[in-house]
Amino acid sequence: MAEPKSELAVAKGSRRLADAVRAAKIAAAHRSDIVVDIREAERARLSALADEMTEVAQAVPVADDLFDFTLSEGPQPRYWVDGTAHISMARDRVTYRLMRETRLGRVTLAESTDSQRIVDAVTEYVAERIVERDRAMALSDRVATRGEGAQLFIAGPESAGEQAGAQGGWLAALWLVIGVLLGVGALLAFSVWRGLPLI
Repeated sequence: MAEPKSELAVAKGSRRLADAVRAAKIAAAHRSDIVVDIREAERARLSALADEMTEVAQAVPVADDLFDFTLSEGPQPRYWVDGTAHISMARDRVTYRLMRETRLGRVTLAESTDSQRIVDAVTEYVAERIVERDRAMALSDRVATRGEGAQLFIAGPESAGEQAGAQGGWLAALWLVIGVLLGVGALLAFSVWRGLPLI
């Protein structure tokens, strides 16, 4: 009579395990559905923000390849403004975050639940980036001020680059001549010191 009781206990234990496995599968499926729903909600919010950003995106010239204005898919959807700045949702799934990747890490530029504030922050960011790029291009084009009237002029390659190259060439030739003269002088001094004939 002891054997049927143990078989009954094993059967009950296996049924409990099967029920637990089934419950765990249902919970995992429910969690994955929640994750998918959260991603879809984030994507929907960022897509709505992208629609609000169309006016800013259209104001940027078509030939300007500095900005992206694209919504990326993936585990965490992001709306990319350019190669370093993007908008993503915070952990509460309601707050928008404008973030920028820097050499020191990720920096939050703006954060709000109001999409219009984020649109304004992106507009300011885009304007600042355009001004930064224009300044960098002006420096690379050697734009300088001259005189008290601060008249702008662009130094062409003939004036700045070629002058620097010509000065460098003359300086190298001068050092070559000095080296040859010092070498000849040293040889003459050595030959006189040793009593060797000069010719």
